[in-house]
Amino acid sequence: MTEMDFVWAFFYIVLFPGFLFISWFAMTCQYIDRKLSARFQKRKGPPYIQPIADFIKLLSKEDVVPKEASSRMFSAVPIIGLAAVLAAFIYIPFYIAGDSPFSFEADLIVVLYLLTLPTLALFLAGWQSGSAFGQVGSMRAITQLISYEIPFFIAMLAPALVAGTWSMANILGFQVADYWLIILTPIAFFVGIISLQGKLERLPFDSPEAETEIVGGTLVEYSGRRLALFKFMMDVEMVVGAALIAVLFLGGGDIFIDFSGLPWIAEFLIGLIVLLLKIILVVVILTLIKVAVARYRIDQMVSICYRFLIPLALLQIVIILALKFLEWV
Repeated sequence: MTEMDFVWAFFYIVLFPGFLFISWFAMTCQYIDRKLSARFQKRKGPPYIQPIADFIKLLSKEDVVPKEASSRMFSAVPIIGLAAVLAAFIYIPFYIAGDSPFSFEADLIVVLYLLTLPTLALFLAGWQSGSAFGQVGSMRAITQLISYEIPFFIAMLAPALVAGTWSMANILGFQVADYWLIILTPIAFFVGIISLQGKLERLPFDSPEAETEIVGGTLVEYSGRRLALFKFMMDVEMVVGAALIAVLFLGGGDIFIDFSGLPWIAEFLIGLIVLLLKIILVVVILTLIKVAVARYRIDQMVSICYRFLIPLALLQIVIILALKFLEWV
C-alpha cells in the first residue's frame, strides 16, 4: 500500500463515511426518530442536541459490573457489536455509480453477516449478566434472531438475483443504468422493512427489551459507558440497515438525472444528499411502524415471520426466477 492509499483509507474509515460521519448521522437519525414519534403522539419532542447530550451523560455515569458477570465478556460485547456495524457501514457505496474503496464481489454477504453480530452481542450481554431479567431478554433476542434473519436475508437476495451480482456497487450500477429495483421487487422491499424493524428490536418487535415485563431485558444490568456503546450501536445499526435498503431497492444516490456534465465533486455531493434523504425516508417509515403498532408477544413475532414474511419473501424469489426464465428481466 502506497502512502497515498494509506491516507485515503484513513480518510474513508475515520472521517467520511467513517466513524465521525456515521456518528453525526446516527445521532441525527435518532433525533428524527424521536421527534417524529413525539409529533405523532402530539408531544413536542426533544431538541436536536438531545441525542448527543444523552450519550455524553451516559459516558459520565458510573460503570458497574455485576458480581455474577464476567468482567471481560461484560466489557467486550458492546465493543464487538459496535465494531461490527461500523465495519458494515464502510461497505455501503456512496457513489452514484462505481465502487467504494472497500467494495468487492460478495460485499453484500459480508454486510448481512456483520449485521447479525449486534443481536448476538445483545444475547451474550443478557445471558452472562447474572440477571434473570437479562437472561429472559437474551432468550427473546436470540429467538427473534432466528425468526427475522431468514426473511431479511431472502429479501436482500432479491435485488442481487435481478442484477446478477453480490456486489452492492454493481447492484447500484444496474439501477442507475436501468430502473430502481423496488419496481420489480416491492414484496422484498416490504419484507425487508418489517424484518429490519425486528432486527432493531423496535416496536412492535421490542419484546427482548419490554420494560413493562422484564425491566429493560438484555441491558438491564448495563450502565455508564457500556450502555452508551450499546445505545450508539443500535443507532448505527438503524442507519446501516436503512442505507442497505436504500442502496438495494431505491437506487442509492440516483434520481434518474444525468449529472455527468457537472464536476465530479458536484456529482458526488448530489448523489450523497440524495442517498442521505433516502436513508431518512426509510427511518421515517420505521418510525411510522413504531408509533402505529403495539408490541407483539414473542410467539406472535415468530408466527408473523414464519407464516407471512418468509412465504412472501420466497414468493418474490419465485417471481424473479420466473421473469428471468421468460427473459423479461
